[in-house]
Order: sequence, then structure tokens, then C-alpha cells
Amino acid sequence: MVRSGGEPMPTGPAHLRERFLQGEPVARGGVRGSILDSWRRCRSLGLSPDQADLPFHDDFDPDGRIVRAAAPVLDRLQARYSGTEINISVADATGTVLLRRFGEASLAAGLPAFQRVPGFMFAERFAGTNGIGLALADRRFIRVHGAEHFAERSQQNACVALPVRDPLSGRIEGVLCFGYPRAADSPALGIVLRRAVRAVERRLLGESSARERALLRAYLATGVDTADGPRRGVALDEPALGLHPRDRVLLLERAAELLSRGQRAAVAVTLSGGRRVTLVSRPMASASGVAGLAVEVVVPGPAAPDGPGGPEAAVPHQSDALPEFATAPTVLAAVSRLARLTAAAPPRPAPTTPTATDGGAMTDGRRTGAGPTKRAGPAPATPPSSTRGLLLVGEPHVGAYAVAARRRLELLSEVGARIGTTLDVRRTVEELAETSVPRFADYVTVDLPEPVLRGEESADPLAGLVRTVVHGIRDDLPFTPVGQRIVFGPTAPQVRCLTTGRAELEPDLKVAAGWLAQDPEHTERLLAHVHSLIAVPLLARGVVLGVVGFYRAQDPAPFGDDDRSLAQELVSRAALSTDNARRYTRERGMVLALQRRLLPHGLPDQDAVEVAHRYLPAESDVGGDWYDVIPLSGARIGLLVGDVVGHGMLSAATMGRLRTAARSFAELDFPPDEVLGHLDNLVGRLDRDDPDGEGVGIIGATCLYVIYDPTEQRCVMARAGHPPPALVRPDGTVSYPELPAGPPLGLGGLPFDAVEIDVPPDSRLVLFTDGLIEDRNRDVDLVLDQLRGALADHPERSPEETCEAILDSVAPAHPCDDIALLVARTHALDPARIAAWDLPPDPALVGETRARATRQLADWGLEETAFAVELILSELVTNAIRHGSGPVRVRLLHHGSLICEVSDSSNTAPHLRQAGSNDEGGRGLFLVAQLARSWGTRHLPEGKVIWAECGLDAA
Repeated sequence: MVRSGGEPMPTGPAHLRERFLQGEPVARGGVRGSILDSWRRCRSLGLSPDQADLPFHDDFDPDGRIVRAAAPVLDRLQARYSGTEINISVADATGTVLLRRFGEASLAAGLPAFQRVPGFMFAERFAGTNGIGLALADRRFIRVHGAEHFAERSQQNACVALPVRDPLSGRIEGVLCFGYPRAADSPALGIVLRRAVRAVERRLLGESSARERALLRAYLATGVDTADGPRRGVALDEPALGLHPRDRVLLLERAAELLSRGQRAAVAVTLSGGRRVTLVSRPMASASGVAGLAVEVVVPGPAAPDGPGGPEAAVPHQSDALPEFATAPTVLAAVSRLARLTAAAPPRPAPTTPTATDGGAMTDGRRTGAGPTKRAGPAPATPPSSTRGLLLVGEPHVGAYAVAARRRLELLSEVGARIGTTLDVRRTVEELAETSVPRFADYVTVDLPEPVLRGEESADPLAGLVRTVVHGIRDDLPFTPVGQRIVFGPTAPQVRCLTTGRAELEPDLKVAAGWLAQDPEHTERLLAHVHSLIAVPLLARGVVLGVVGFYRAQDPAPFGDDDRSLAQELVSRAALSTDNARRYTRERGMVLALQRRLLPHGLPDQDAVEVAHRYLPAESDVGGDWYDVIPLSGARIGLLVGDVVGHGMLSAATMGRLRTAARSFAELDFPPDEVLGHLDNLVGRLDRDDPDGEGVGIIGATCLYVIYDPTEQRCVMARAGHPPPALVRPDGTVSYPELPAGPPLGLGGLPFDAVEIDVPPDSRLVLFTDGLIEDRNRDVDLVLDQLRGALADHPERSPEETCEAILDSVAPAHPCDDIALLVARTHALDPARIAAWDLPPDPALVGETRARATRQLADWGLEETAFAVELILSELVTNAIRHGSGPVRVRLLHHGSLICEVSDSSNTAPHLRQAGSNDEGGRGLFLVAQLARSWGTRHLPEGKVIWAECGLDAA
């Protein structure tokens, strides 16, 4: 960056901070993203960099879990850094500083008085950008150096901070922060900080283990009454229980669920082989006041599995039967740890007076209050035919963590099965929302850029975002509706997650400055319903596809870091399916565009038939179906439909090649069977010449070719493995002509047979591909009958109306193959517009032919074309008499243009050539080609026809 005078401009954090405070734009290249996001949140909160006062709270717990776990670790750190200028702080999850240690005691004297004692707040919303506040906001390791601090008072300092988490729940319990002079920054401090946090977290886990051991000792001290007298602590894996390992897993899962409920209960469990046991949970408390539950398993003996003495006899009278719980195939780590703890605990002799207490009165299986503790009576006597063992012991919240973890695994498993069932981008993200509500979130929003919805990549994911999905437990929340554009503010968590590529957690939206600042009026309305948010980028294969928002409303507990990890995993799995759908949408769009480009764009101007057509691509993929309408000589019309085997780009490109070839062969005036023969040879040659075919070619393509002659009202048709056409006569009768099927194109060596049928005027010819009638869920014969009924109704329908009726009543709702449909209503050429006469092969009659033609043109009012027609007929009749054989027939057709035809019984066709200057002949066809708009030869079963078409404006 250079000033206008050529002097380089400073670009360090201090200069960029000043530019930011003055309201100038600052890019992420000069400031780390997390720091810039924090500055923006501070500005949206209205904080001043000169602010010196911090709030102070005196209602914190001075002997809380985080204090007990962190105090010994801080003492060791203080000893390690004795004599240095480092200060070490521990804050709770709200940013309230609870403990502080100094390498030099004199450092405390330089602090304001209220910062020398626990209780002052260092949360970002009060203190600006700092280590403790930013670690809580970003919930990860943070390093803040010098001018990166928002407050002026901290510009000469640096710090590193890392959240401390509960090892069981994953919840942030506090933050450990090292502060030091800016010049003393060292990478080693980050390493020491991480080790210290792990030590604090181990102590938190040790506190939980100690509480569990106290509960286990209380259970063992209580004892179990059996028929043989008191018995102490039967372990679950004792051989007497005879449990299969799979049964043990199942029982541990059910026990964790009972433990999470925190109440006295019993539930019957069916094991492998139909064997039934009963799980019994009962509250208990240790001598030190730790309240929890013990879950026992009662296994019936072989004599009376369901009768007296069975499991029901061992259920305490106070228990409440709970419904069966769903099982999962995985044993959770927390449950396994508790089970190992249970199995490893040695039995202790029972004291004379039991010390275990019932942790509170129970009413209908629920704790009504701790109240004065009272001794728990002995466990219900176990009948001689039953065996009782301890399965699990612990505090209810531990069981709740285990159950929540298992449900997360179940949700991930369900996501894998339910998301991506289609290749539709919108439907895929809808499946993500439907799977997540209400098991994970109460509301889900998905915003995608418009290019992604079209199957493309978005150059700027933040531009053109469209609300694609809003799904939740209610429909009346004031979320931005589907289809409306979304614009997020620069500090919104959705923008942060798209920028960083990771999920952004806002546990409490009431204090989420970035979220509140984007649209204060809208967010205020939402706050009446939702309270917690996780924004996750929809990212797959390096492509940003959009952003997903998970909102919590009914559950009073906010989202936590475990929820953020789960949301990230959910969206990651959905993102792959979404990207697959996007790629498919792009490819399908390209193939469909190519397919439509290769199909006819318009209908030729002709009077033989009235035509309507439809092309309907398959729902899953685009195939190679095609159709064509080809004007032929003699006022005839050619109708083609075909189907190339396979789907995708290759099939569409192959379709274009076959359609072009079929049109070329048809325009050479070959009959239908010869056209199919030439196409068959072409397909075989294409397959043989394809270097990348590897045996998978286009063999199997089908085709139907129909030629209609309006002068004779007859059709000639042939097919190559294609469904026959439907013929609807003027009286409404529908038939499928008996037309030899013929082999599909590409097999080679087999002939094609043509059939000629009469077609009355005002009939309808319906040509279609197999996608219309073939479907895995429908019988072809029934569909043909259905098509017959649709065509028989209202025979007066136009071709356009017939197409609509067929697609509405016959076409499958979700076609798995392309459908090409061509409907032609036939017309007859007015006999008054046809003039024909036969001539003997006598050259003297050429003049008479010219005279008759002139008189006929005068009757039609075409005197202006007489000169050209006389010359054309003179040359054609002379050639037929001189070079042909048999009688000569002359025909004139007034059909939009004037067509002159001369036929004879010879198969020898004339060829146009350039005559030399000394040649006496060879100029007749050259003269015909100059006078006519077009000319050609059409072969007949016996003989040929030479024709020439003149425009009506010919002079």
C-alpha cells in the first residue's frame, strides 16, 4: 500500500485499528479474521476503546468446581514463572475472573483495586477484544497481541487463552489465560497453556470419578438381601448371571437411560433368545452427601421365568414402570467407563448400621426435595430362582450425557439414511431440516446462492443468498420466508461461518452482538421465540454451497460445543449430498440444453399434415429420444421418432448424429426400410470406430419412420425395434398397425420390412417413444389400452390438444425415461390441384406436353410460370423418352409451389454434369437446375421419378 506521494503506508495492526476506529474499511488480509470479527462486535455493542471501568460481581461461587480444579494448577504455574512479568487468570463461563496469580507480586499493585480481587468481568461485551472474552466468544485457543486489543489500556500487553471444558459434558466451565508484556511473547507459552488446561480438565474428571466411587461404596455398604442372607455387591459380569456380551451392551444402554431420568423406576428388557430381565433403579446417597442412583439387573432363574419368583417379584413396590426404550448398537464411552468402575470396585464389609441414605423423598417415582436424609432400607429380597447384580451407579447428569451421546450417534446414522434420497438440491436440504427437527433443533433455515440452485458454483457465497428452507416445530415464526433474498450483516454468525469455514455458536442470542446488529427489528421479533443459534457453512469439496442455521426454542438449555460439533457433522454429510445434487443439476441442465438444441426448433411449412410435438425429459436423467418432420418430394411428409439407448451427454450427442443422418437419408428420397438399413449400418460403424467405446456403444437405438403421401392418402412405414404408431381414424377408431418390429439399430445383417396402409383424410398418426408406455410399475398392454381410450375420446381434437391429453392421462407421473411424442393430423391434396397424363415414348409428343401444361397452368392462374415449366418439362420428357423405357407419365402438383414430375419404368437415374464447350448434349439437367428451386430423383419399386419444384414467382 502506497501513499499518493509514493511513501509506503503503514499496514500493521496498530494502524489498521486506527483506521477501523475511524470507520474506514479494513480487510482480513491485514488483521486476523477472529480479531476483526471481535472489533466489529465491539463496535456494534457501542464499546469505547477508552473505557476503563469493568463490571464487578460478588455473587460467584468461591469454591466452585472450576476453582477447586484450577487452584493447584495455578499454584504450580506461579512457581514456574516466579520472577517474571506474567500473570495467570482463571475465569468462569461468564467471563468473571475467579483466580489470579502473578509471577511478581508487585504486578498486582499496578492494577486497579477492583481487579486485584476475584469478581471482575472480562467478557467481550464489557472489556472488548481480550484473551478471556475472545476465548469464550470463539470457544477455542486465542492469542491477542498488542494493538489487537480493543481497549487502549491493553495495547502494551499480549495474552493467550484457552477454554476449560468439562470432560463428560464438553461444556465450557471457564477460561485459563496467560497475560504478559508484548515483548515477552513466545510460542512456548501456548504449549504450557494447553498442558495446564488439560491438567485442570483431568482434575474435573477426577472429581466426577470420586463422586461415583462414593456412590459405589454407599451401594456396597447397603448390601443385598437374598434367601441365603445378606450379600454384598454382585458384579454384572459374574458367571452366575450368564449374560451374552450383546445382552450386556443392551443392558448398559437401558441402564444409562434410567440413570439419566434420576428417579426410582423399573423396566423389563427382552434379551436374545426371548429371555426377559428387569432393570431396577433406586436413588441413593453417600455419607458425604453425593446423590445418585444405582441400577440393578434382576435375572430370573430357569425354573420360573415369568411366574412367582420371576423378575416381577424382585421389583420394589415403590417403582414406576417405564416404557421400553429404543436401543442402539454402540456402547458409549461414558457408560463403559462407569461399567468398568462398577466391575472393578472391591466389595466392602457391611457396617453394623447402614450409612447409605435415600437422597430425598419420592412421590410417584419423582424426587420432591432433598430434605433431611434418611437411611435407605435393605433392597427387596431376591427370590431363590432369581439373581440380582449391580449394573450401573452414578449421578443422573452423567447418564444424561451418555444418553445424549447415543442419541447423537443415532441422529447421525439417520442422517446418512434419510438425506440424499434424490438428486434435487432443494429436496436434499429440506431432508436435512426435516431430520434435524425436533431431535436436534427446533427450527432450521437454509440459505443457498441462486447459482447453486441452478447447479453452478457461486463466485461469492454472500451475494445472491436466497432463503431456501424454513422448517420447524411451528410455522408462524417471523423468519424470512422461502424465496426471499437474504442479506446478512458483516458481524452476523452466518457471515463469520462462511468466511472461516467452520460452525459458529451463539449460545445466548440476547447477548450475540453480531446477530442482533444485522437487523435489530427482525431479530427482536425472533428473540421472543428462539434463544440459541448454530450457523454452519454448507461446504463440500472446497465449494461453499450456502449456510444452515439451527435454532433452539423450546429446550431451555442453550446449544453447546458438542452441539456445534454435531451440527458440523450433520451439515458436512448433507453437504456432500447437496453437492452431488448440484453437480447432477448442472450436468442435467447441460445435457437437456444440448438435447433441446439438437431437436427441431420449428416445423416446416407444408400442407400435408398438421403437426404437434412434445419432448418430456426423464425425471432422473436425460436420454436420447428425438423426433423430426421432413418435407419430401411430391408433397409428401416424413415423420421420424427415435430413441438412443442410455442417458446423459453421450446419448444426447449420439442422438444428434443419428437424427442428422436419418434426415439426410430421408431427404435422398429413400423409402423407410432403406432409411433404417442405412441407419443400421451407420450405428454399427460408429460403434466400431469409437476408440473409447470399450464395448459399450449405441447398439440398441430404435427408430420409426413414416411417409405420408397426401395425393394418394397412403402411408409407408417401417420400424427398428420401436413401438408401432397409433392410427386414429376420423370415426374415432384406434388401431396399432401390424408392422414388423425389426431389430434395433446396430445389430446388422437383418432386413427391415415396410408396410403400406390407407390413411383417410383427417386421421391422426401418433408416434411416440417407449418412455410413454413402458414403466416398471405398469403393464405395457394396459398402458396401450389406456392410450387407445385417450385417443378414441374426442376424435375432433387438434394435434396440440391430443398431445396434452396423452401426457395428462397416459404419461407416468414420474417418468424414468424420456418421452418424445409426435401427433400428425393428415390432409388430402385437392384433386383439382393435381394434373397427370400418360405419354407413349414418342419424341413428337413433347410439344403436345408443353401445350397441355400451359393450358393447365392457365386454369390454375399460374401463367407467369409457364415459360419455366415448358422448358423443364421439355428436358425431363425428352430425357425419359431418350434414355428411359416404357410409358412416360407426367404429373403437375399445385401444392404451395408447382411440382413437375416425369416418371418412367427405368431405374437409371440421370446425373448433373458440366458439359464441355464442344459437347452437343449434357446441358438439359443443368438448365433444369437453374430454372427450378430444387430437383431430384425418387426411385419406385419399378422405375423412377424425376421431379423439379418451381416457385410460384418464377418468370
